[in-house]
Amino acid sequence: MGEKEVYQDQVEGRNAVIELLESGKDINKIFITKGERHGSIHKIISMAKENKVILVEKEKRKMEEMAQTENYQGVIALVPPYEYCEIEDILQEAKKRKEEPFILILDGIEDPHNLGSIVRTAETAGVHGIIIPKRRAATVNSTVSKVSAGAVQHIKIARVTNISDAIERLKKEGLWICGTDIDTNTYYYDQDLTGAIGIVIGNEGNGMSQKVRKNCDFLVKIPMKGKITSLNASVSTGIVLYEAVKQRHLKS
Repeated sequence: MGEKEVYQDQVEGRNAVIELLESGKDINKIFITKGERHGSIHKIISMAKENKVILVEKEKRKMEEMAQTENYQGVIALVPPYEYCEIEDILQEAKKRKEEPFILILDGIEDPHNLGSIVRTAETAGVHGIIIPKRRAATVNSTVSKVSAGAVQHIKIARVTNISDAIERLKKEGLWICGTDIDTNTYYYDQDLTGAIGIVIGNEGNGMSQKVRKNCDFLVKIPMKGKITSLNASVSTGIVLYEAVKQRHLKS
């Protein structure tokens, strides 16, 4: 087992904090802006009291200094450091659900907003886990947690030293690896995406690295009909993941 990785220990925004409270995970403290009492803040206060979480009211200026995101919506939760899991934990999750492994591999997503959107989409699509690299890539932080609408609390994320090595490991476990690449002839909807599969999404600007591309069993592309020749990474992820969801549903 490798060492556990950590991130900045706060979660911001109402939905993200509600998801955190519902997940049953440890929360050290919740800060709310003094005088903030409208909307879902009532729900957060009552859930915090129910879960015996310390609630602290702070002046707006102090909250703004503390916030790591612009739109923290008057609520910040302090949590123990995020623990990334191991690849083995993701494979065990598939076994626990009695499903063929369905894994998302991100080869260098740099924008935390993209990572947050991708995590949210992957969780709703039923992906068993996500693999991200340790270097030159976004990590799970308060922005990712907020953009994911709290989905980081419900999906396993492994952080690895080498994506190619991780792919080799998955292949040994019987997974087929599907890369997304504009320079291929196969459209994503013409490829069999059922069974044990890992889907690779490359970096926002450069796509997959050459080494990772060579490691894929097959490559797919999304048709581009307009003048822009690429999609946002999180949109591409959603399109391909949900094609896999559809195919897996039809096969079951």
